[in-house]
Amino acid sequence: MAKNVIHVSDTDAATSLPKLLEQVREGAEVVIEHDARPVAVLISTNGGPGKFLSESIKGAEENGSNSTLDGDFERDLNDIIKSHSEPLKPPAWD
Repeated sequence: MAKNVIHVSDTDAATSLPKLLEQVREGAEVVIEHDARPVAVLISTNGGPGKFLSESIKGAEENGSNSTLDGDFERDLNDIIKSHSEPLKPPAWD
């Protein structure tokens, strides 16, 4: 499914954050850039799971990537998931 992707400079993002967050709530993805280089992405946490691996591979191919997945990829991925099984405990904001 195609997603509305908005590119904005870090300066503009700082002055229009409420509007950008509203667009994220409506389903957009906001890429915040500095000198045309991405530094952050705002996405909704209510959109369900992230991208399928097939979508990521397709995107990489469309962008000219020549990386490949080796035979141990599944094992490595499972190890990563197991090593981060504890729930995130972010600090409380004052």
